[in-house]
Amino acid sequence: MKKDHVYFFTFLGLAIVTFAVGYFSMNYLLEISTNHFLRTQIESSKREASEVSSLVQFQLENGLSKDEVVNNLQKSIENTSMESGFVCMFNWSGVEICHPDPEKIGQLILPEESFVQPAVYTEPNLYDLYTLLKQKKESGGIREFSDKGKDSEIIYLYPVKNTDWIIAAHANIDHIKKRMQQLKNNFILAFAVSGILIVLMSLFMVRLIGGRYEKKLEVKNEGLSRDIVTLSKLNHDLTLYKQKVEEKEKNADEDDPDGNRENSFAKKRILTYVKDEIVSIEPDNIAFIYMENTVTHICCIDGRIFHSNNSLEEVFSDLDNSLFFRANRRFILSINSIDKIYKYGNNQLKIEVVPKSPIDIIISKNKASEFKQWLRG
Repeated sequence: MKKDHVYFFTFLGLAIVTFAVGYFSMNYLLEISTNHFLRTQIESSKREASEVSSLVQFQLENGLSKDEVVNNLQKSIENTSMESGFVCMFNWSGVEICHPDPEKIGQLILPEESFVQPAVYTEPNLYDLYTLLKQKKESGGIREFSDKGKDSEIIYLYPVKNTDWIIAAHANIDHIKKRMQQLKNNFILAFAVSGILIVLMSLFMVRLIGGRYEKKLEVKNEGLSRDIVTLSKLNHDLTLYKQKVEEKEKNADEDDPDGNRENSFAKKRILTYVKDEIVSIEPDNIAFIYMENTVTHICCIDGRIFHSNNSLEEVFSDLDNSLFFRANRRFILSINSIDKIYKYGNNQLKIEVVPKSPIDIIISKNKASEFKQWLRG
């Protein structure tokens, strides 16, 4: 997959996740903010209704006639229905006495026209009021007006003591809806701008981090390519060296037509034992020699394993250095047994032999150059 495709799908994924989270977060925060606004409105309406009721009661107690009190209240609340909330006053029969809209004075409030709290000191549930404003559905005690032209809802009632008057606190539904829409627009704008910035910054960071990683990967690949070339050369040198050994042995056979070559190499044979029997092993038959648990093991090309009382150093001193290499403190390799050479760890080499070795054959960083020189003959 090309880089452009990767960045495109990264951008697409970030955008989907960001805007999905933003959408649900916005609705949640919008509901919380609206409920806070409605709670403030209800508290303000309660306080206003209580204060108006106390003012009306105070005027009556100070000798003002009911007509004067009604007239004073009407002047104070007239033309206030454009606000988010307002108060009016009606009597127990439901007839409007004072209202911001003078045309509604004298009209009868019918039960189906507006919600009237059944108890004086209760207030509508915020969730029910929010549902009415958002979904325009009946919820709880709050319901839509049968008269679609009405745009307010009674949310709190407070009686005037020693009278049949009731102060009603109204919520201006249209005004509150406009405030909710304005709040929603502000949230959408804020989340859209922040979401775009988050996506772009995230994409920038992805490209920045990805670019650095790609550079490191390129450097690593270059080193790997060099290692591959080196290993290929080593394995090539191994093949050439084996051919040289075979040619050397072939020439030795041609130079010794009488079959005396075995005697010339007798001193290089390795003496070992099987139970009580002493066994002499030709160097050509040895695949590798290793030490385990202080015991020297000699593995032949046919897979048989013998043991020697001599140390690894002593055994190696009797071998032909052109055919055998001391890989490490525990292992001696025969050129005939080496199958593959691999890079291992930090500039180390790992050797695979045939037959398979019971322990890993690791050539250290310090011995690697010596091993390469040995392969070149």
